[in-house]
Amino acid sequence: MRKFMVPVDGSEKALRALGYAIKLAREDGSTKIYIVTAHDEPDIYGEIAVYVPREKMADLQQRIGESRLGPAEAILKEAGVPYEAEILIGDTATEIARRADELGCDAIVMGTRGMSAIAGLVMGSVATKVVHAAKVPVTLVK
Repeated sequence: MRKFMVPVDGSEKALRALGYAIKLAREDGSTKIYIVTAHDEPDIYGEIAVYVPREKMADLQQRIGESRLGPAEAILKEAGVPYEAEILIGDTATEIARRADELGCDAIVMGTRGMSAIAGLVMGSVATKVVHAAKVPVTLVK
């Protein structure tokens, strides 16, 4: 069974990448898709900690992660493609690459904002960082 990881962030480009991964999965017939969303560990210190306890921030991040995964899960259910969903915490690109490796994924399929090459170099993007961090092929979908 082939395994694809598709990071989702709630954007149209991420859902377009998911559609492409579903197309590949249907062509193969024995592919599982892992959808993930990732966010940084929150920095809660000083006065902020009085008003926003770590547990409340974790709950908020869980709800945000679920809201990002929800549309992708609905698409996968309708497509009838086997999948698992997960929320990752830490540096987004590093966590995506690390988890794809842990799961033994054959590839990562992800959307990109479509920045120009120069803008991507200057600003850096999650997609660019994943390309460099991943041990598996990464397909970028515009």
